[in-house]
Amino acid sequence: MNGTGRWHAEQAWVGHAAENVLIEVEGGRIKRVTEGVPASQDAVALKGWTIPGLANVHSHAFQRLLRGEVESGAGDFWEWRNRMYRFTEWDAADYFNHARLVFREMLEAGITAVGEFHYLHARGNELGVALIDAAREEGIRITLIDACYLRGGLDGRPLEAEQISFSDGDADSWARRMDELNEADGVRIGAAIHSVRAVDPESMRIVATWAREHKAPLHIHLAEQPAEVEECLRVEGCTPAELLEREGILGPDLTAVHAIHLTPHDISLLGDNEVSVCACTTTERDLGDRVGPMTALADAGCALTVGSDSNAVIDMIEEVRGLELDQRRATGRRVLHEPEELFIAATFNGMRALGWDAGELRAGMLADFITLDRSPQWRKLTPAYLIYGFSGNDVINVVVGGETVVGK
Repeated sequence: MNGTGRWHAEQAWVGHAAENVLIEVEGGRIKRVTEGVPASQDAVALKGWTIPGLANVHSHAFQRLLRGEVESGAGDFWEWRNRMYRFTEWDAADYFNHARLVFREMLEAGITAVGEFHYLHARGNELGVALIDAAREEGIRITLIDACYLRGGLDGRPLEAEQISFSDGDADSWARRMDELNEADGVRIGAAIHSVRAVDPESMRIVATWAREHKAPLHIHLAEQPAEVEECLRVEGCTPAELLEREGILGPDLTAVHAIHLTPHDISLLGDNEVSVCACTTTERDLGDRVGPMTALADAGCALTVGSDSNAVIDMIEEVRGLELDQRRATGRRVLHEPEELFIAATFNGMRALGWDAGELRAGMLADFITLDRSPQWRKLTPAYLIYGFSGNDVINVVVGGETVVGK
């Protein structure tokens, strides 16, 4: 991911729509962006709309196997979870091969960085390393967000049999295992509190301390299901967001995934602490989750991002479009999020939540950019038409770190 070269984009988004844009890359970073430059033979021609690479902030690669396999028989999230557990046993070689296919699908949809929320720990770090190796093999950036997972519920009940392999036993053991993981070119190591139901308050503090000492991204599943909120109120006397505030977990380095069942006070807490929020709209629909208060969170000061979660769909344009469209159905109002805000959620905000200097086409940023086929040909690049007129299937070229990894 340390490529050097020159690319000439027919149209590109550089904070505004620009034509005949020369992108010069050195050592995997953008050296210079110049508008209004004629095409030249020494530059790779990019015919179409060139934009920063898309960020997939929340993925569980193994759950790609569930696509089309859990769509018969009625049920709710918890019944889906029981079926999901059947897909958690892997050896490293099979997981490497599976992850390669998933990451290739992401690249072909224009995703240049993925946050892999990882809790399959039966083999220690073997499967985490398999994910890293698969990402490097395919050429996608990965932030391995390794999750601490210790208990079956807020009342301290033990893990179910299917969950035991997710656990390190205690947070100190989790931290020692984390110290054995190494960052590399295109690889960042992040930390996660799986959820308030799966990690006790003292252990949450250990995870957050590890992340902050290592300047690593910190993520958590937050308030996805009403049962989690109800149990937290019963056991801790507060909501999950209030519990995180009480324990010193909230901060601008935290990304809260889902954040659906929130009170107005929760929204204020997350906004005041500049917590990023990750919506996973296709998975949330697939699971029958409710619609989270994304507009209120953004208004409160949260940066919005998106993820593919269970990988029922792998398309960040669809995810970010769904963020707005779900808000429309929930509120009966249109355009609660302007197209450029959605564009930033899928690019810059997402990259920041994963710890990457990417998501913008400007000097000094990582040279991650994608090109979409223009259709119809006469249209000029606008965030509105990009979000509402395209999908990941329209991606024809992907560059990561100055190296072409998809060319159609």
